[in-house]
Amino acid sequence: MENDIVADLDPRDELVTHLGALRAFGLSLCRNGTLADDLVQETVMKAWKSIDKFEVGTNMRAWLFTILRNTYYTSYTKSRREVADVDGVLSGNLSVKPEHDGKLAYNDFMHAFEKLPDDQREALTLVGASGFAYHEAAEMCGVATGTMKSRVNRARQKLVELLDLSPDDSLELTDSGTMAVVVAGQSVRRG
Repeated sequence: MENDIVADLDPRDELVTHLGALRAFGLSLCRNGTLADDLVQETVMKAWKSIDKFEVGTNMRAWLFTILRNTYYTSYTKSRREVADVDGVLSGNLSVKPEHDGKLAYNDFMHAFEKLPDDQREALTLVGASGFAYHEAAEMCGVATGTMKSRVNRARQKLVELLDLSPDDSLELTDSGTMAVVVAGQSVRRG
């Protein structure tokens, strides 16, 4: 009976419930709020246009993340042919860092996070911050589950090393996504 109810729901109604997670994933990929918003908008437009291809009862969030990821890498490939903002002046003026109690710790985390290779940063965002299972993240990225586990593990170990964390350290971060990534990283070091 429950499956009948799910089958009757319009998947378009579910799209809006994933906007926050899509924006967070977009930010992790492009590291620019304006570009992330554009990426989310493009993703929603593509999903809306192709909603008939979505299989009701499957994971809408994973489907949307896959669309966002593919859109990002397509635009990234195109942008490699464009003139870059070499000195970073323009991009530096476009973003504003959040103001909260843990700003210094957050800045340290972001600095360390940006040092990770793209594939590890992507894996850690999907599994650590977005809550996808290893096999779901692996499927979205087109890699084996073991490869995804390895990327996440290496990324967490590198973050713990870059942030010079020990089991007794207390982090003052208010961002739950960042905490999910770092706390899981600290458990890697303890174990």
